[in-house]
Amino acid sequence: MEPAQEQRTEQSDVASVGGFFALRSTPVSGGAHRPLARLYAGETASLTARIDVVAAALGTSERRVAASVAHLGLAARLWSTALGPAAVAGRFPDLSPGTLHWDPRRPAPDDLWHEPVATLPGTAERIREVVQFGHLVPLAEAIRQDGHLAPRLLWGNAGSALAGALRELIAWARTHHRPDVAQRARALVAELFDHPDLRATGSPHTPAFRRRSCCLYYRCPGGGLCGDCVLDRRPGPSPDPAPR
Repeated sequence: MEPAQEQRTEQSDVASVGGFFALRSTPVSGGAHRPLARLYAGETASLTARIDVVAAALGTSERRVAASVAHLGLAARLWSTALGPAAVAGRFPDLSPGTLHWDPRRPAPDDLWHEPVATLPGTAERIREVVQFGHLVPLAEAIRQDGHLAPRLLWGNAGSALAGALRELIAWARTHHRPDVAQRARALVAELFDHPDLRATGSPHTPAFRRRSCCLYYRCPGGGLCGDCVLDRRPGPSPDPAPR
């Protein structure tokens, strides 16, 4: 197989895992994409727009709830676009904030497109450098200014998103008879979780992950608990104080 054909096959395999793993390499027609570097540099209009979109979709008036859910979705997108190709092919795109363009009003996979500049070795060290340090750290800082969310919750979202990406990859590997992909994904995620920012976000660091914080989705109208939620049941309204 020619290198170009092999690369297209690998990209198709990664995209077939699910929409969160797909990454376009050309601009989306009619999109209003901007490099994520602009958001991290202080141009927060795109993030404000995303939280507005999520709030409307969820029917919530609680800004921090919409901010948390928006953050969780983008964190899942960032982990997936790196972890997927690293597990499938052993390399992943250089997703530096200047080359990764985001349109906050579009769902995956049209929300992101990437300027193909290089691929990187699919090691946990490089994924951590690009995704955790290059994106999740400045993204958390930006979203805290809008949603006033605690760092513990935001890192819990990051841990939940990472474990979710692992679950999807293992399910895909089982269906497509690719135990090598499942093995690489497990090893990468175990190493990624072995960092102070992620290690205590939940356990075990496998598809059975259960987080130690709550993303607040249950506070949406009709919202329930996520599969990995720290809560055992949806909190009810606070009881009225007892009469004196």
